[in-house]
Amino acid sequence: MTAPLVTRVSKADGAAIADAVRCLAAGGLVAFPTETVYGLGADATNGQAVARVYEAKGRPAFNPLISHVVDLGAARALARFSADAERLAEAFWPGPLTLVLPKVAGCPVADLATAGLDSIAVRVPSHVVARAILAGFDKPVVAPSANRSGQVSPTTAAHVLADLGGRIELIIDGGATPVGVESTVIACLDEPTMLRPGGVPREAIERALGKPLAQPSAETAVDDAPLAPGMLASHYAPRTPLRLDVRDVAVGECLLAFGPNLVPGSERAMRVLNLSRRGDVIEAAANLFSHLRALDGEGANTIAVMPVPHDGLGEAINDRLLRAAAPR
Repeated sequence: MTAPLVTRVSKADGAAIADAVRCLAAGGLVAFPTETVYGLGADATNGQAVARVYEAKGRPAFNPLISHVVDLGAARALARFSADAERLAEAFWPGPLTLVLPKVAGCPVADLATAGLDSIAVRVPSHVVARAILAGFDKPVVAPSANRSGQVSPTTAAHVLADLGGRIELIIDGGATPVGVESTVIACLDEPTMLRPGGVPREAIERALGKPLAQPSAETAVDDAPLAPGMLASHYAPRTPLRLDVRDVAVGECLLAFGPNLVPGSERAMRVLNLSRRGDVIEAAANLFSHLRALDGEGANTIAVMPVPHDGLGEAINDRLLRAAAPR
């Protein structure tokens, strides 16, 4: 690990955007909001800058990074688009969808960012701050979640500072992120396949395609060489163990609730946070990581988690919870 840095935090405005562009051009690391979570940005074409992302996060080097670009034209300079990929890009970009595609010959993105694969993960974000930075920088930017690897993903600038203060140069504070879970990842290397559920529900993607998504093969699902970010079994994990789909709460536990009716024993919980009192999975997704972070700091034996429906964004929420609860 390199010597600690002085991490600056700037409110998002024109001067801060220009500062972020200069920092990226110098090989620095800049955390900024996207519509999903805060990303840890670096010049995707600069292998040393990309290596600093892995170092700052403590992220496994075999886990690929998503390259963020400002529009579809910039994405076509990195990857080959099939008809299905074009359809998805037209439907959901800018937005919380990542496409895993074959790299074009001479793709400028550093091999480290793609973990040496012949494919590349690409996204066009919709957040105004992210788009301003990408437009000003005019190169692809890798931007995995701006947290230490395996920890809860950040949805505010304060979350980023708590995890990465002293490890990166700059944080652009654009307020809380609206979606709150990472992008959906779809591989279009053969038949379109969901590699990670996220901010665009499966149903919407299948409607846009006019056909069901294919099931991932064993080759795309293995942990030792994932095709895309977020495919490690133990990921997005707080330090406190999780107990899922609970029907009661024990002494010494915190409760991550969902819906208007709490489970028996909730009065014994050290702390209760509700993802959505009205049972809205969109609100729950936006609250997921910040609530996990807050409960993780309570010193409880366990975080008890009430059941969350699997409909819509509930699929992504349950995916994150299963990863957070995986043995480590």
